[in-house]
Amino acid sequence: MLRYFISILLMAVTLPAFAQDDEDSRPAVKDSAHQIRIGFDVSKVVYNQLQSDKQKRIAYEVELDYYWKKDVYWVLDAGLGNASLDYTDLSYKSDNVFFKAGINKSLLPRLKTSDWDMAFIGLRYGVGLINRGDANYTITDSTWGTSSGTIPGSSLTAHWMEITGGVRVEVVKQFFIGWNVRGKFMLNPKQFKELPPYYIAGYGKGEKSTAFDFNVYVSYAMRWAKKKKTDK
Repeated sequence: MLRYFISILLMAVTLPAFAQDDEDSRPAVKDSAHQIRIGFDVSKVVYNQLQSDKQKRIAYEVELDYYWKKDVYWVLDAGLGNASLDYTDLSYKSDNVFFKAGINKSLLPRLKTSDWDMAFIGLRYGVGLINRGDANYTITDSTWGTSSGTIPGSSLTAHWMEITGGVRVEVVKQFFIGWNVRGKFMLNPKQFKELPPYYIAGYGKGEKSTAFDFNVYVSYAMRWAKKKKTDK
């Protein structure tokens, strides 16, 4: 897992350098405005409706990014969710909140001050605070018969890194649509060896040390002009 994470990290670092060659041949666009953009992942709302009663996972996710300078954005993601398994031999529930922080680098240099479209790559650090409820189980054996019991619930914390890429397109002034693809790498997988949560909102299946995700965002941007420096 570490080898794959390092190779992806190197790709995230080197790709902006290739994009810089094209950027240097174009006139620089002055950063004359601040922008904060908030987005909601509408794909999760659709996916939430497609769950079965036996295996259910619900999640909601929002994203906040701030334009810093030179096509670089600081990003915060947050959300919550829950999951449940309901089988005769195993049933339990879990819920969690999550937070992610990182950076996006646009690969499309801005052509003018009103140009906020972007295709980007980015990195995130994520943390999920999880409550797994009591798990009821039943074991049937041809020799020893049937036994059942309860595994007590527990509180868990997940840590992971993400490499992400995607696009944002301003379809109407200040309104964007776009998507992300994400590769996720659990940093503390040993904590989830024994009865992991079926699903961790913001990450994916709790039993997996790597996970992949896809988001579709509808976003709204707020902008205001930067103050001009005046000579004293």
